[in-house]
Amino acid sequence: MEGVVEQDKTIDEMIDEIQEQFNIVGRTFELKKCLAAKLANRHILLEGDVGVGKTTLAHALASYFSQDLERVDGDERYSSSKLVGHFDPPMVIEKGYDWDSFVTGPLTKAMQQGAILFLNELNRMPEGTQNVLLAAMDEGIIMIPKLGEVKAVDGFFIISAMNPAELVATTPLSEALRDRFVWIRLQYQPEEEEQNIVRVRTGIKDEKIILMAVKIVRATRDWPDLRRGSSIRGAIDLAAIIRFLEVNDIESWIDSSIMALATKIELEDGVESLVEDVIKDIVTTTLQDMDFF
Repeated sequence: MEGVVEQDKTIDEMIDEIQEQFNIVGRTFELKKCLAAKLANRHILLEGDVGVGKTTLAHALASYFSQDLERVDGDERYSSSKLVGHFDPPMVIEKGYDWDSFVTGPLTKAMQQGAILFLNELNRMPEGTQNVLLAAMDEGIIMIPKLGEVKAVDGFFIISAMNPAELVATTPLSEALRDRFVWIRLQYQPEEEEQNIVRVRTGIKDEKIILMAVKIVRATRDWPDLRRGSSIRGAIDLAAIIRFLEVNDIESWIDSSIMALATKIELEDGVESLVEDVIKDIVTTTLQDMDFF
């Protein structure tokens, strides 16, 4: 059901409420775009690197508008029958082809309930699965063989999130599908906002930990040996770990950084160094620039 948000509120008032209610640091410009699209009933495509907050925005919008959220995590094996639904063979034998024998998929469920369908990593789904969305987005209708037409009730809305198209294992969205979305890019946030995120997520008061953790993570994004640097999650994990170790010891920072970042970065093609050695170089260089020594 469509939420209880008062329509006489300004978008700026709504942004303030969302930031406060869901502990969202910054993202004012992106929230304004999301709210404008939602109020205009235009399906949203969020594009950005891993960890920039695409999922957080989707959940915040659904909660703010008091709508259920049906989440789908896309991969190359996610079929159209999973998205729409399928018949359960034993139940078909018992009851025939009716709704009692149909296992409802998230698209159908969101349409029937007037919920938000959140498609995470849409561009990892096969093109055939992606194309099932076209009629639902155009007319708010899908056809299920042997059951007939399903028409979306008020409130049905799609938010899709995708990583940049150049990443491995992604499938370019068809022109027809892209044409039915409005597009919002999420980039890494300014350094001060990332520091605030670490404060909020960890509760750490030590400014030295916060500043250093964020500096190290931001350095990974421009490091020549890396194809992909770390999101803010790396700084959150690093800060959370180092506070229990020796904050003034360089080896503690190196060990904590390896633990926090090794799973969040990708080496560039042709780099023969171990990921541990690359992280050690990043930490040493960054702390040297910050006069740690």
